[in-house]
Amino acid sequence: MTATYTFDVFSSLDGFGAAGGNWTGYWGRQGPELLDHRLALYDGEQRMVFGAQTYRAFARMLASSTEEADVRDPWVTRMRSLPATVVSNTLEGPLDWPDAAVVHGDAVDVVARLKEESEVPLRSHGSLSMNRALMAAGLVDRVQVTLFPVITGRTGLDPVFRGAADFDLELIGHRTLDGHIQELTYRPALHV
Repeated sequence: MTATYTFDVFSSLDGFGAAGGNWTGYWGRQGPELLDHRLALYDGEQRMVFGAQTYRAFARMLASSTEEADVRDPWVTRMRSLPATVVSNTLEGPLDWPDAAVVHGDAVDVVARLKEESEVPLRSHGSLSMNRALMAAGLVDRVQVTLFPVITGRTGLDPVFRGAADFDLELIGHRTLDGHIQELTYRPALHV
């Protein structure tokens, strides 16, 4: 049986995964419903998959935060406690992340193997360039976009789908959180 792979990403309305300037985490729009839902998403058994850049960003962000910071929300703590595979040709272990291992090689080959071998679902939060390549290779089963009600035209960072292939998306789930955040889950298919 092949494990399901979910590409989980936060985005502004104009397609950025983050912003500079005076924006805060979650673009300052998180509420209790979003945070409870995120914790529930990470409650079940699953394996996290990160690229090197995202792993480094999470490790740096968590190392410099306090227990009260937004980055220490319970869902992030739970995500960090899950087994993780970091796909990288530059990192060496051990990693500053419980139960994480570095796997060297091409992400497409590594994730194809993980999908065949894993007994639990796979999930990746962020890791934009890696997940765009995995989508192009047909390895992403679900794209879960949490859409925050902001436009970061001048300060937007990390365009989520810049350089991605063309995809047809089948909407398989949607919900509104805290009255203004949209979570949209799609099944992607390469557009031919």
